[in-house]
Amino acid sequence: MWDNTNWYVFNQKDDNLKKENQEAMIATQNVSLSYSGKPLFKNVNIKFTAGNCYGIIGANGTGKSTFLKVLSGELEPTTGDVVITPGERMAVLRQNHFEFDEYEVLTTVIMGHKRLYEIMKEKDELYAKEDFTDEDGERASVLEGEFAELDGWNAESNAEMILTGLGISLDMEHMLMKELDGSQKVKVLLAQALFGSPDILLLDEPTNYLDIQSVRWLENFLLDFPNTVIVVSHDRHFLNKVCTHICDIDFGKIQMYVGNYDFWYEYTQMAARQQKDLNKKNEQKIKELQAFIQRFSANASKSKQATSRKKLLDNLQMENFMPSSRRYPYVSWKPDRDIGNDLLTVTNLSKTVNGRKVLNNISFVLTPGDKVAFVGTDELARTTLFQILMGELEPDEGSFKWGITTSQSYFPKDNSAYFDGCEYNLIDWLRQFSVSQYESDIRGWLGRMLFSGEDALKQAKVLSGGEKVRCMLARMMLSGANVLVLDEPTNHLDLESITALNKGMIEFTGSMLFATQDHECIQTVANRIMEILPGGLVDRRESYDDYLDSEIAAQQRAALMQA
Repeated sequence: MWDNTNWYVFNQKDDNLKKENQEAMIATQNVSLSYSGKPLFKNVNIKFTAGNCYGIIGANGTGKSTFLKVLSGELEPTTGDVVITPGERMAVLRQNHFEFDEYEVLTTVIMGHKRLYEIMKEKDELYAKEDFTDEDGERASVLEGEFAELDGWNAESNAEMILTGLGISLDMEHMLMKELDGSQKVKVLLAQALFGSPDILLLDEPTNYLDIQSVRWLENFLLDFPNTVIVVSHDRHFLNKVCTHICDIDFGKIQMYVGNYDFWYEYTQMAARQQKDLNKKNEQKIKELQAFIQRFSANASKSKQATSRKKLLDNLQMENFMPSSRRYPYVSWKPDRDIGNDLLTVTNLSKTVNGRKVLNNISFVLTPGDKVAFVGTDELARTTLFQILMGELEPDEGSFKWGITTSQSYFPKDNSAYFDGCEYNLIDWLRQFSVSQYESDIRGWLGRMLFSGEDALKQAKVLSGGEKVRCMLARMMLSGANVLVLDEPTNHLDLESITALNKGMIEFTGSMLFATQDHECIQTVANRIMEILPGGLVDRRESYDDYLDSEIAAQQRAALMQA
């Protein structure tokens, strides 16, 4: 589960840990922001330096995206200042998907470098003049010099390279933005932000709507990016892969850690455990801290930014530990019985939906212990398969058979049937699925899902998307099933809930069929990967990362795509 980008906690106040001769690209000085008199964060003093990627995390409503807007200048802080090194260029991933509808794709990308685009426009206007004067020639000469300095001659090829990496083909570059679908627009706007190697790059949820290949390209791009990146993301694998630092918004403050999301999570969990035992001897705490740091002392993905382990050990003190205020649901499934010899046999299943054959002669056999991730771009095919296996749809052809010792619990992608028009409060809603009818027992299960006190009396029909998911997980935990079928369970969840769900899936002792867009979840849970394609099924008993890198799997995918 852990990769080699895990590093160490950083004490901002310790000047000894600063890199020599390194200037901050962007910094905040006593920045505070309040809404309606309520502070989001207060007196933030933080520096972001070149060559590093900073992940901004925090519970919902703590102000992650708002903090990016303060850094970009879109929002004025209530107090304090944002300071940027003079002459540095900032690029921001734009969220208005209609802003450039009347521009061509390639032009939209180049517009990400405002000065270069201005020069290109002025040059074109000058050279188009019929009465080209000596003054025009002098001005054109100045522009040509600046154009060359900004690598203008390679602008179009550089823009094309980024677009291609993100999955936008060259035949689309002269299309108008309004001709693209939503996912394609997101990719072009991301290319716009990345174009021209900005000194400071601000990205708010850059992996949203990206396919796995585009995400991997972006990860590699940012790993090689020499300047400052500040990113908000709910994608833990992405944060683990690219981040050299994590900035946690909590208690109205922003605390910086050197390392990725996994390191931050383990660190704060250890802090919480130690906070519960204040009488533990300091010597024992120091030993645990040292052992913890040594455990995560692998080489960093950006070795030139690595910090001395000895200095970190010298400067880390137990009083720096601050347990997080985050609340994590408790997700844990306990099967009532073990699975026997037979789990599931699927034979020649086919199904056509709305005129498209989404399942084409699908066959496979699952054995006890299998945790199968269904991956790929065809979400309808995965959902249709799950609905057939759970008896909600009939196949056009073929059959399937569950083992007689199996019991299944299903998390559907669309859970609206469980909540729409329901007049129950959450206690009565969950009571429908519980053997025990005692309110204290039901409240206990709801409490695991962070519905305590008055929250347990909420009406089921008014829940948010994330709250509905947590209720569905509680329902599944009551089932005692030994086979889980989960269709996009991470949708609508925050980082804390996704982390808890991921842990529960890892620890589940039964078998599982699941689909999710969360790369980390697939990589850490699945021992078998299946991808449904037009010509059939690719079935590989390997990890997700190995599957993505496998040449054999790539050949199988290519053959089944053409079948």
